[in-house]
Amino acid sequence: MALLELQGIAKHFGAIEALKGVDLSIQAGEVVGLMGDNGAGKSTLVRVIAGNFRPSEGEIRIEGQTKHFHKPVDARAEGIEVVYQDLALCDNLTAAANVFLGREMKRRIGPIKILDYAAMYARVAELFSELKSETRPRDLVRQMSGGQRQAVAIARTRLSDARIVLMDEPTAAISVRQVAEVLGLIRRLRDKGIAVVLISHRMPDVFAVSDRVVVMRRGTKVADKSVNQTSPEEVTGLITGAIHTA
Repeated sequence: MALLELQGIAKHFGAIEALKGVDLSIQAGEVVGLMGDNGAGKSTLVRVIAGNFRPSEGEIRIEGQTKHFHKPVDARAEGIEVVYQDLALCDNLTAAANVFLGREMKRRIGPIKILDYAAMYARVAELFSELKSETRPRDLVRQMSGGQRQAVAIARTRLSDARIVLMDEPTAAISVRQVAEVLGLIRRLRDKGIAVVLISHRMPDVFAVSDRVVVMRRGTKVADKSVNQTSPEEVTGLITGAIHTA
């Protein structure tokens, strides 16, 4: 049984059809590369899965059960987390403070509760160790590389025990060494049995870590193939419309 299944997903914004009858299934521990040109519907599809948009038509199922997401917190309750391109991190805070932002651990001293920094630092250190990241809990985000920032954002999804992580262009605008670091983080999520949807324009990155490639064009899914059964050249043709379907 698929962990996440979309059936006939459509999304209309007035007369504009952003998504048209999209079917998609994702297994636990699978990385799916989601590709397409600007305006292809990738971001809209991710926002439907994440609970930002309600689908105009179609069904979302988690482990075979139909779910209705009215807001992002509903999707999060089902183990769906999003790492957006801008990461939504606070530059003036430490890695640990960002990971626990809004979910801080507290301890009681007499009648009052105070933040339990020691417990938060210890837990975040465990998460970074699990992700094999060199990022440290007390490091300030504004002093971090792009790869370290991604580690902080991914650690935040691990804190909530996510089952499905949606990643929006995680390797855009970072160095080659940092790209390798982020791809390693994605592999470690997969090895933990977490399903990852990787939105990217970077073909080598998608083929390096994905089990399958899904191509969107003009709101429609035009291909859904194992990376072993396709090629960067075919995917490029599907994205541009030189190849209609595969």
